[in-house]
Amino acid sequence: MFDFLMSPEEIQLREEVRELVAWVPRQMILDMDQDKITFPKEFLAEAGRRNLMGCRYPKEWGGRGMDWAATCMVMEEVGTLGYIFSCVFGVGAELVCDAIILHGTDAQKEKYVKPLLAGEIFAAECLTEPRGGSDFFGTTTTAEDKGDHFLVNGQKRFIVGAEGADYFLVYARTDPDPKADPHQALTCLIVDRGPGVEVGYLYGLMGCRGGGAGRLVFKDARVPKENVIGTVGGALTVFNTMMIPERLGTAAMTIGAARPALDIATGYSTRRKAFGQTINQFQGVSFQVAEAATLLDASRAMVYATARAVDAGVEPNQVRRLVSETKKFVTGSCQEAAKKAMQVMGGIGYTSVFPIERIVRDLGLASIWTGSNEVMSMIIAHEWYREYHRAKAVRDHEADAPAAHEPEEKIYE
Repeated sequence: MFDFLMSPEEIQLREEVRELVAWVPRQMILDMDQDKITFPKEFLAEAGRRNLMGCRYPKEWGGRGMDWAATCMVMEEVGTLGYIFSCVFGVGAELVCDAIILHGTDAQKEKYVKPLLAGEIFAAECLTEPRGGSDFFGTTTTAEDKGDHFLVNGQKRFIVGAEGADYFLVYARTDPDPKADPHQALTCLIVDRGPGVEVGYLYGLMGCRGGGAGRLVFKDARVPKENVIGTVGGALTVFNTMMIPERLGTAAMTIGAARPALDIATGYSTRRKAFGQTINQFQGVSFQVAEAATLLDASRAMVYATARAVDAGVEPNQVRRLVSETKKFVTGSCQEAAKKAMQVMGGIGYTSVFPIERIVRDLGLASIWTGSNEVMSMIIAHEWYREYHRAKAVRDHEADAPAAHEPEEKIYE
């Protein structure tokens, strides 16, 4: 995040996060990329010990009482370690905690939020299913009412933390009637790892390895009624608020993951020589660096503006559009910036001598998860047209053309 937009408290927090980043052993990063570490519990425990997770939550539950702008700064800095570090950091400390803080009971916060933010236990979100990704209402996982508890059956896949998390935030169908209103048929539940919860498969990923991404299978998993988040049938309310941390958090951490690629390429271009001079003297190289830097700065500005909109309580539909725009633009821009960095490096950038090849692989996930960028475009278009039809025009700009009043030329059918 830009220093000139940050408060002294936020700058101090950033220094604390940078100390955590410096603490992470090089071997941990290498081992995660080779799946020798399947879930970085040591990293999350250290982040919790330093009170760096969930900084925007109330202090009574383990946060720092800060805001979304500070959270985005933290996510960017954590992302510099590698995209998967910010993924596991954000899934528990931002996504799962957000649902419980906003919609859960004090007992749930005491049991599940405080120890998670302290780095003592770990959590994962379970939304995507084998037959459905972005189709939230297509959920087929069921939670059968058994009086004082539910029995959960079904499967969730692509779950970061399937291997490693102690509990899961699960969306399941509690109304078995196929004709039921889908907006009231799903419930959000906290499911503890235990009997009836199995890891069916661990994925071999192109990038973002080491996060324990897998398919979870629920077989008569017993969930007490007190583990309902919000109300029975009220999953949509939880889901709608979760889209902010899912997508805005994704945007912020993607900037951090792309940043080292540009830094490495910049340094390389000032040392590598060709035709008797360092290659940064050639416009073909320096312009690539300039374009990548511009993309990252534009991304930061967009993330910060959207964070401020969320903090200010801007109208929910407008926030939905802004968050979707930010996720789409930033993830695409950061992927492009990382590719430009690789282009600056030439052939050596395509090898494991530098980490840019890993960064490019990792960032492939950014435009896919938490809602693909194509889904973001659908949301943006929907909300933009809605705003257009509700807006009160200050001026009829269409009339400001020499031939504006030629009705026979304005044909709409």
